[in-house]
Amino acid sequence: MVGLNGYQGEMEKLEGRPERWADRQRAGDSLKKTYLVTFGGSREFNRMVDLDVRRREFLITLRTSSVNSERVKEMKEELVSINKDVDSLKEIVKSQAASAELRSEQQPQQLEIVAVIGLVNIAIDSFAAMTVLSGPNPPSTKVGPYVVSDFGGLFSTVTTPEGRVFHCATLVFSEEEAGIKCEPSGNKS
Repeated sequence: MVGLNGYQGEMEKLEGRPERWADRQRAGDSLKKTYLVTFGGSREFNRMVDLDVRRREFLITLRTSSVNSERVKEMKEELVSINKDVDSLKEIVKSQAASAELRSEQQPQQLEIVAVIGLVNIAIDSFAAMTVLSGPNPPSTKVGPYVVSDFGGLFSTVTTPEGRVFHCATLVFSEEEAGIKCEPSGNKS
């Protein structure tokens, strides 16, 4: 989640600089390495990142270059195909991330697992969307019977089926390492 958000921020900064394509490639490679360390290898995640980098390069080219009309048409058609591929890959990746988290050797408590899975799902949905997602604010997702809401700034909540709300704080130890701690808020939603 931290890696995905960092990647998004880095790419947004680099998109204004068309000549920095090599840095955008490096950002994609770095994200793939972060995912490998965190969840293990995933061809689907790597493909999703490669498609995202390609999509961004097309959009930058369309925005900043004079491309002939035939090439513009081809690029727009390929963008539609890329978006469809990313949408199908994100569901596979979300399932893989949830499975990896559930079988991790150092199992945190149930609520922390739910929070991580939910936050990763929200981050992947955001990653896969090229526009601002419309939907609940804060972004929320269901993980089984739980609802995970991302308030940004390393703060989220998990609401149980009974309506108990747990406040969760994401603890970032390094660029490759983070954890999460959830505590009851004392309130029902």
